[in-house]
Amino acid sequence: MAIRAKLTTAEELAARSASTSGAAGEGGAKRVISDEEKAARKERVAKAKDALARSVGTKGEHVAPARAALKVYLQRLNEAKQPNDEAFEALLESPFKAPPKKKMNDRRF
Repeated sequence: MAIRAKLTTAEELAARSASTSGAAGEGGAKRVISDEEKAARKERVAKAKDALARSVGTKGEHVAPARAALKVYLQRLNEAKQPNDEAFEALLESPFKAPPKKKMNDRRF
């Protein structure tokens, strides 16, 4: 015997759509972005793209993860949580600045 799908009434459908739009209205309200934020965002995008372009020829084990982090930053521009200025500057410098070498504690002379 085939299982029949449960039919929903128009009232149930209206109640569902009202509840989902109400939930989206609370947490998913459209964010208003000021002109200052737009200008800062454009500047950051330009800096990130410039760092990616300049880091093409650099070599080292640290370059690939740093470039990947810059690409992820550019992909996630529309998210609310963005790095602060210090973290962003460190992100820009990471392809060009080699990490400090670990100190070896070898006592072989």
